[in-house]
Amino acid sequence: MACTAHKTPLLRTVAARGYAAQAGAKVASKKNYEVETTTLPNKLVVASVESNSPISRVSVLFRAGSRNENYDNLGATHLLRVTAGLSTSNSSGFSLTRNIQQVGGNLSVTSDRETIEYNVELTRDKLDTGLKYLNDVSSHTIFKPWEISDNLYRVKEDLARVTPQVRAVDLLHRAAFRSGLGNSIFCAKHHIGKISPETLQHYVASNYTTNRAAVVGVGVDHQLLVGYAKNLGVDSGAGNQNASKYYGGDLRVDKSGDLAHVAVGTQGAGWANPKEALAFAVLQQVAGTGPATKRGNYGGALGKLVSSALGDKPFGFTALNASYSDDGLFGFVLTADGRDIGKAIEAAVKALKQGSVSNSDVTRAKEQLRSAYLSVYDTDSGILSDLGQQALLAGSVTSPSGVISLLDSITSSDVNAAAKKVASGNWSVGAVGYLANVPYANQL
Repeated sequence: MACTAHKTPLLRTVAARGYAAQAGAKVASKKNYEVETTTLPNKLVVASVESNSPISRVSVLFRAGSRNENYDNLGATHLLRVTAGLSTSNSSGFSLTRNIQQVGGNLSVTSDRETIEYNVELTRDKLDTGLKYLNDVSSHTIFKPWEISDNLYRVKEDLARVTPQVRAVDLLHRAAFRSGLGNSIFCAKHHIGKISPETLQHYVASNYTTNRAAVVGVGVDHQLLVGYAKNLGVDSGAGNQNASKYYGGDLRVDKSGDLAHVAVGTQGAGWANPKEALAFAVLQQVAGTGPATKRGNYGGALGKLVSSALGDKPFGFTALNASYSDDGLFGFVLTADGRDIGKAIEAAVKALKQGSVSNSDVTRAKEQLRSAYLSVYDTDSGILSDLGQQALLAGSVTSPSGVISLLDSITSSDVNAAAKKVASGNWSVGAVGYLANVPYANQL
């Protein structure tokens, strides 16, 4: 976004202001790192954690990801990411950039298939400035045609930077769900310049509503955040609902070169059933998520099979588990020489079709997942992301101890039930590169 065009490391920014102005850490209290949650009468969810850090982080999130697009406005969320930080009804793009930089802050926007979130981070003593401009970019957006056209080159740059592995996963979603969750998080090339300001304004009005919003913060007083959320310039209402159905299918894009990048998957589980979703997360660890150490061997059941099938030839592999609010995808992503990749894919799918997992593998995988989840809480930015996703998609926040307790309750039978669902599933394939030897979905 425009306000991040001039980024400098935070410590350097603080030093430039002078250490005498540096905000001090808040005195520790008994509520340190406890989650506080409030649901306002208009259904907007507010959640916060007091980290006692001198840096405050606040996010405003909406359930307005790419799954909410339709055929006529595909790519709208990508354009919203690009235009965030430009002129609003209260501030010019220059004013946003200049004033955030003057207080040593950072304003950013990210989005995925379900959510779009506006984030600000800065020192506690400048929080009022950050919240003012966060309100501007998240709820007072206007779309000036000349500003949009001037920034279309950034959409093209984003598309040029998409890696083939990411493109393969994107194609997998499209093959699996067709629309909704199948909508790409990137604007298609043929839609660049075709999305009008009126289309963007309508998309925002339809999806940026209190029932579909959450405000979360780390290192900020909860009551202050509640007061801020009450004055957020967002209309009440439920907004659009866009359910997705799993179909299965095959999408591939041939490219020059020797490598093939393939994403293979079947229906997984959504967070509407947290226990089943966690069972699939454990199953992902069983399958293998890449080397545990730099230049290490590939672990996990599938990782070892792929390594054996390809011998000493280089490859990249990870199990895939994408859980959304109402559905999910489970499978793997593999990059290897296109002439040899077919046998590795067949070996991995054959293993998944067995539909059984040993108790020792489940025990190991649960420990790995526990470590991975708790490491998210090593940083305030990780806490903020987890708070936001839970508050927005679940309407409440489960503490880390609560999540770990639920993880501990997962049994081998739960994981094997997930494995059986995968084994009997309808397969989908998304592939990019040299694809002559990549099997089709109906051949798996």
